[in-house]
Amino acid sequence: MTELKRNDLIYPDLSYKIVGFSFEIFKQIGGGHKEIIYQRAYAMLLKENKINFKEQVYYLVKFMGKTIGKNYFDFLIDDKIIVELKKDMTFSKAHIDQVLNYLKVSDLKLALLINFGREGASCKRIINFDSKD
Repeated sequence: MTELKRNDLIYPDLSYKIVGFSFEIFKQIGGGHKEIIYQRAYAMLLKENKINFKEQVYYLVKFMGKTIGKNYFDFLIDDKIIVELKKDMTFSKAHIDQVLNYLKVSDLKLALLINFGREGASCKRIINFDSKD
């Protein structure tokens, strides 16, 4: 069988691997777990496949030029793709807004929002069109 790939996707090879990992995780452990379980499984697959990544990447939240807090996103893959894992039935607007904020503060171009629901894993590609990348 021939694998079809779109030419307009950002980082297609790496993002296909990342999405594929989510299906592998769901196939092996199923749904209904806490988010941290999926994060641990994801980290294991990234290490096993020798993919460069950072976990729990933090960024500062600033207001009027002063730091008022910090937030974290789950994974930064190869210093170019944010991966945020969720465990809900569907993607919510709040999830998408959260990831758009991550892209904005990091000035990265692509994030993958991956959801582990009861029926399977699903993925949403979110693009930062304002990125200088």
